[in-house]
Amino acid sequence: MDPDIQVSAEDLIALRQRAARLRPVRRQPARSALAGAHRSRFRGRGMDYRESRHYQAGDDIRNMDWRITARAGHPHIKVFDEERERPVVVLADFGPSMFFASQGAFKSVVAARLAALIGWSAIGHGDRIGALLFNGEHKELQPAGGRRGQMRLIRALTEAGDPARGLAESLPSDGGQSGSGPFGGEPSGVERSGDEAAETHRQGALTEALARLRRVARPGSLVFLISDFYSMDAGTARLLARLAEHSDLTAFQIVDALELAPPPPGRYGISDGRRRGLFDAASARQRARYQDYFQRHHAAVRLLVEGSGAALLRCTTTDAPDECLAAALALRGRQSGAAVA
Repeated sequence: MDPDIQVSAEDLIALRQRAARLRPVRRQPARSALAGAHRSRFRGRGMDYRESRHYQAGDDIRNMDWRITARAGHPHIKVFDEERERPVVVLADFGPSMFFASQGAFKSVVAARLAALIGWSAIGHGDRIGALLFNGEHKELQPAGGRRGQMRLIRALTEAGDPARGLAESLPSDGGQSGSGPFGGEPSGVERSGDEAAETHRQGALTEALARLRRVARPGSLVFLISDFYSMDAGTARLLARLAEHSDLTAFQIVDALELAPPPPGRYGISDGRRRGLFDAASARQRARYQDYFQRHHAAVRLLVEGSGAALLRCTTTDAPDECLAAALALRGRQSGAAVA
């Protein structure tokens, strides 16, 4: 099994050491009722002193601030930020377009490694890890803590990252003869790639996943969205904005080099493993059409994510996933004014 094509449990388990130095940085207080390592809006006994205030009937006298009481002449009580556990949720796309790379690892492999790193970092800092993985079906994992929660995520990622499973939905009902996406416009008599038909087959999958995410990610969760965003549609923006309003959201756009610039001029055979087509990159018109398609897609992704108030980072198929995650956490730290551990 090629590790750049299909992810393995061993690969994801080995990422634990790389995740040890990563610490999720949050911008909103945690709202979970479980004890953990994040400050909460809830006030109570905890590790972090916040302020002292006038004593009120019913306050715990063990929290009396005797120094201020003696100085002020009337009783004061210490108030602490109670530490609460925070759920971390990964929303990861394993649709057909994710099982591709011209360089490095498949986008699906990059997504699985990012998700595993997020999980290891979360449980390493006392948080619970949950997920919603979508690839035609939806795999929902309620947030759970400790190694057990992480191993459950790894099993789900290994299953979702199987190319045989992920590509099962990629064949359109018309046999791939109606495609006219960025590789379309082939000479007459040449089988098309069917990319637009496959894309239509996937349209709205991200919106459906966001709608289902409400059952996994409670308000105040730290949510990481990992996708190439080819499955977004007109309804995605509304649900993404709603998610970002109530959770800390960071999005990763997974891209391949061929989605950033067209290949050198030439005629290229293309295939999804079952159908064949031809992309004429020697044609200036085709190259311009190709460039325009991906520029519009990337602009739409940026507008979608940043319009919701979330952070967007791009991770290529040749990037180290731990470096992508470290960059995301550093960005979150700068935006929140918090230090990144």
